[in-house]
Amino acid sequence: MRNNSVPWLWTLTVLFAARVSGQALQHWVPLPFLPAFDEFQGSRLPYGILLVTQLLILGLMARTTWRIQFRRLTPRSGTGRLLWWTGWVYLAGSVARLAAGLAMPGAHPWFRAWIPAVFHLVLAGFVLLVACYHLRASPSAGNQMGSK
Repeated sequence: MRNNSVPWLWTLTVLFAARVSGQALQHWVPLPFLPAFDEFQGSRLPYGILLVTQLLILGLMARTTWRIQFRRLTPRSGTGRLLWWTGWVYLAGSVARLAAGLAMPGAHPWFRAWIPAVFHLVLAGFVLLVACYHLRASPSAGNQMGSK
């Protein structure tokens, strides 16, 4: 079975890596053509903890994509269902955050932190694509997501 999601998974991984790299550059070697460091920061989490967390997520994204690309990840319908629901809840929350930031000009800064908000959409998309892999490739997936 050919998996058409692999290029998309790599694209989302590279986009997230660019976000992490951009913020790191602005933290240690600020560049005038990138947004200010604070524009990358969407929470009060100390940057060191945030960076370690982002690097772990990035590693997980790359490893998952590699495993899917080289058919080293066993599709499981239960995992697919869990990721499917988690991804949609995550996506809905991310869209709601962006909508609140757009609808309320005086909203809390967390709602107006566009860079992290957009990259939560990237992560939600990644989760949904991995869910699709599990649901489409799993022999026990049956008729889920409208595919057989």
